[in-house]
Amino acid sequence: MLVTLLHPSCQSSRHALRGTWGRRFSANPSGSPAILAAQRRGEDVETSKKWAAGQNKQHSITKNTAKLDRETEELHHDRVTLEVGKVIQQGRQSKGLTQKDLATKINEKPQVIADYESGRAIPNNQVLGKIERAIGLKLRGKDIGKPIEKGPRAK
Repeated sequence: MLVTLLHPSCQSSRHALRGTWGRRFSANPSGSPAILAAQRRGEDVETSKKWAAGQNKQHSITKNTAKLDRETEELHHDRVTLEVGKVIQQGRQSKGLTQKDLATKINEKPQVIADYESGRAIPNNQVLGKIERAIGLKLRGKDIGKPIEKGPRAK
C-alpha cells in the first residue's frame, strides 16, 4: 500500500510525505509514524493499494475499478441465432450424423456443436464455414438454410 500525506499548506505542490506498507510493517498497517501523526492531526491522507505487489506483474490497472465501471458501456457479444442452430441440427440429422460425429468431422469438440445448435455460441466464421461444408447448407448471409452450390474450383 502506498500512502501519501498531503500537507495542508502545499496541497497544490509536489511536497508530500510518503510511506510504504508491506510485510515488514504488518503490525503497523497504517505505515510510518509520520503517517499516523498526520492522521491524528486530521490532515488529508491518500491511500492506494498496490494490487500486484510482490507478484512480478508487468501490466497493472491504475484506474479505480468503480470509476471504470461508470465509464465503460455495456458490452456484449452477439450470439448465433436460433434459426442458424435449427438449420445446423436439421442438416446434421438429414446426413445421419450425431453431434459427436459432426464435431469429429470438422475437428471441433462436441460441446462446440451443442453450443451452436442451442444458440449459445459466439459466431466464428471458420467454425461456421466448416459446419457449412460438412452439412452442405448455408449458415451465413441471406440464404440461410439453402444448399451450397458447388462451383468449379479456381486453380
